[in-house]
Amino acid sequence: MSTRQFPVIVIGAGPVGLAAAAHLTGRGMESLVLEAGGAVASAVREWAHVRLFSTWGELVDPAAEKLLAPTGWVRPAPDTYPSGGDWAERYLQPLADVLGDRVRLGARVTGVSRAGRDRIVDADRADRPFVVHVAHADGREERLFAGAVIDASGTWTTPSPAGGSGLPALGEKAAVDRIAYRVPDLEDPAARARYAGRRTAVIGSGASAFTALAHLAALAETDEGAGTKALWVLRRGISGSTFGGGEADELPARGALGLAAKAAVEAGHADAVTGFRTEEVERDGDGRLVLVAEDGRRLDTVDEVIVLTGFRPDLSFLSELRLGLDERLQAPVALAPLIDPNQHSCGTVHPHGHRELSHPEQGVYLVGMKSYGRAPTFLAMTGHEQVRSVAAAIAGDLDSADRVELTLPDTGVCGGDGLFDTAEGEQGGGGCCAAPAPALVQLDAVPAAEQGRG
Repeated sequence: MSTRQFPVIVIGAGPVGLAAAAHLTGRGMESLVLEAGGAVASAVREWAHVRLFSTWGELVDPAAEKLLAPTGWVRPAPDTYPSGGDWAERYLQPLADVLGDRVRLGARVTGVSRAGRDRIVDADRADRPFVVHVAHADGREERLFAGAVIDASGTWTTPSPAGGSGLPALGEKAAVDRIAYRVPDLEDPAARARYAGRRTAVIGSGASAFTALAHLAALAETDEGAGTKALWVLRRGISGSTFGGGEADELPARGALGLAAKAAVEAGHADAVTGFRTEEVERDGDGRLVLVAEDGRRLDTVDEVIVLTGFRPDLSFLSELRLGLDERLQAPVALAPLIDPNQHSCGTVHPHGHRELSHPEQGVYLVGMKSYGRAPTFLAMTGHEQVRSVAAAIAGDLDSADRVELTLPDTGVCGGDGLFDTAEGEQGGGGCCAAPAPALVQLDAVPAAEQGRG
């Protein structure tokens, strides 16, 4: 049975999935994009209120732009920054409209395997097409066949928990009514009412945590938000890289996020608690929450908790495929060393394509956020180059597929230990060091000219 007669199935109609379909279409290949949500870019729409730190010039895939050009579509000013909602409505939706019936909504992939072969069978495996099981929103089940599978389903639906062990903290699930796992939209009246005048713990150390701290600080400076206070809970200590690269970041808006978080702490709108790894969430008599660390330390009560500790890939529906994944990051084994925060905290990632994204199961690729597994700092332009290379490889154009050329903007942060930074002034050894002792930190204000030095 030849696999060439079947389309390439792309899982997920987000920015990278739609770009994959655009590249396949540009090469004259048949593709089918399956989206679990009721609209394209359904995950992006859930953070429509968040402004990206990449510009329009970095968010539009070249192959997609070629498809859009005949429709009269004009790319927005390349040096401006869209919100998630802008990205979805002004680019991703028009792209899906051009792709037409190649995109199916309300189609959740529940399993992928080789037709007639579970993962333990070797016989003529590579000659069999992929079989993809789909559950539709109307309750129908469907079986589709594919010559190749590109999984661009992302990680948005599987956020990591508050627990420092990687498991939900004791009591975390029971307290879900007071815990959020996304940056809240504080322009929404219900969200403003939830956080205004309240004490909120923000757990996490990345761009999402920076954004939440900045938004809460802005709310605190309004009349209705008087008394709003954030408690920033970090698993590691304060170091030179805590607030990102600042003015040294080659993506200025990304650097500005860290500076905004720093300003929130300096202004007294947030206190930073370091070396705190949550193991339990308790309720007091008034229903407020108490975070308890692995060493027994307890924080003062909070009204709300926002958990922004990253995401992880959902691999459940790929269990019948032979994937080669790194045991730490759950990313492809050849890609993992380039992005592993255990080894480095640099923002620069070596250009990579189909070879780094391949698996023992030929013809299946994890791309986009999902290709990074649990690693952070993924950029849209990385995904665009990934699918360009993968589409070329599927088409048999290995010269093009191997010619991966991508220079990513540096974060301005490099050196020390990626996961557990040493205390300020100490030398990192390049590996994991002992976690710092828990401490409450209130930073003194520094001159504006020094803020970019982090």
